[in-house]
Amino acid sequence: MKHLKNKIPSMKKLFFLLSTCFLMLIAISGCGPSRVVVRERPVAPLYSRPGAPGPNYVWVEGEWVRHRSNYVYRRGYWAHQRYGHMYYIPGKWISERQGWVWSQGHWR
Repeated sequence: MKHLKNKIPSMKKLFFLLSTCFLMLIAISGCGPSRVVVRERPVAPLYSRPGAPGPNYVWVEGEWVRHRSNYVYRRGYWAHQRYGHMYYIPGKWISERQGWVWSQGHWR
């Protein structure tokens, strides 16, 4: 009986710890990135592309970055191509029923 009494407090602690972790997981899962939809597709500003800083550099097109409930434009830049087989796929606007959503560029 004495052995069982010592286990009860640790089981209560374990239950409390697991339930707290579960509730935190539920709370955090609702904080994921939400999509920002704009009614009109923004137009990228015009600017001149600087010259490449050297060989093995790839131009990464400018793209739209989410900022609060809108998008701001981030200019393109030269990136050193470390792996010869990788290439950059530029981002693009995707038309949806509610408006436009930006799909970020990525390396492939």
